[in-house]
Amino acid sequence: MSTMAVPDVAVAPVNEGFWTRNRKVGLVLAVLGLLAAVLFGALATDQQARFTLSEDAAGAALEINGTFGAILFGIVALAAGAALLAGVPKRWFVTVLGVGLVGFVLSFLCWQVSAAPTGQNFMPLVNILRGTFILALPLIFGALAGVLCERSGVVNVAIEGQLLMGAFSGALFGSISGNVWVGLVAAAIGGATISLLLAIFAIRYLVDQVVMGIVLNLLAVGVTGFLYERLMQTNIERYNSAPRFSNWEIPLLKDIPVLGPALFRGNIFLYLGLLLVLVIHIGLFRTRWGLRTRSVGEHPTAADTLGVRVLGLRYRNVLLAGVVAGIGGASYTLALFSFTKNMIGGKGFIALAALIFGRWNPTGALLAALFFGFADQLATYLGAINSVIPSQFLAMLPYLATILAVAGLVGRVRAPAADGKPYIKG
Repeated sequence: MSTMAVPDVAVAPVNEGFWTRNRKVGLVLAVLGLLAAVLFGALATDQQARFTLSEDAAGAALEINGTFGAILFGIVALAAGAALLAGVPKRWFVTVLGVGLVGFVLSFLCWQVSAAPTGQNFMPLVNILRGTFILALPLIFGALAGVLCERSGVVNVAIEGQLLMGAFSGALFGSISGNVWVGLVAAAIGGATISLLLAIFAIRYLVDQVVMGIVLNLLAVGVTGFLYERLMQTNIERYNSAPRFSNWEIPLLKDIPVLGPALFRGNIFLYLGLLLVLVIHIGLFRTRWGLRTRSVGEHPTAADTLGVRVLGLRYRNVLLAGVVAGIGGASYTLALFSFTKNMIGGKGFIALAALIFGRWNPTGALLAALFFGFADQLATYLGAINSVIPSQFLAMLPYLATILAVAGLVGRVRAPAADGKPYIKG
């Protein structure tokens, strides 16, 4: 058996002087912490901010005075920013940044929860956590589809179209057959169809992969919108009333406080999404397939020299990505909603941001997807407690979090060296 090493790509060091990226992030975090301590502390009330360990206001809860909590957690964020400004070791950067961001968010929540109308000044942690995972599910599947493609050297901007085609196919064929499993298979095939077009034009005909991805997104919107109007709207019972996957409860684990009800009383998409993160992570970094995939994404010429069928591997991985994204689209129509036109609403592009934020790593993509899912769920919660923050701002909160994460928090990242570069066999 031949062995293969993924080549390291030398990156010229950049002399940033005192104002390194870490210190710039620290300055921003310190300013945010100061803002939280002063502004959120002033706006918060002396009411107790209750974070209940259940789905409602009943039961055990973590309580803290609103004003005190807003000031305290603001100071935590300020201290974390000051530590980054002072120049903490790089290995501690992510940890300190995480502590600071959590402090800022908790300061904000102490203000919002304590200032909520009487009877609404509590946050049900089970609901928040459950909603975070539900809203993150399509992002998790979409980001994993991106990992499979881009680790193979193919840019996947078509995640939006793959999710949308999966959602439509699952709803249509699930409704016609009356069988939820038929809908799931159809969703996987629908996503793979968009991926097949991407593979053919990007790998075989060397079309610009970014442009092709955008075209495929528009194609998916057009095809599903046309068929929705001609079929689903004319006969909803026949074509848009797919059965739903029920929730599966895991004995013992479902009784774990907070985590149990949110994670272990979910549907198949939740369990499958988490399982796929584990499987793809192990596959990429612990198997021959993963070694060859990463080699094709970094240095396809070297991989070809050692006997790897570069184009064949790219075809297979792009198709597999479409299957994964198609199943992610079905998490809408086979678990939550009926199909509507363009129902994905940009989640494919947020999944692409999660892929970059997670540094093309399945586990990192999962954490990034959960971050964006939490931002989405937080917007829903703040609307429910009649927050003074305008509803228009709340609606844009997940997208704002996406922009800030990719533009500022992710720092310098390097995509696979051959990502987006067509390979022509010599």
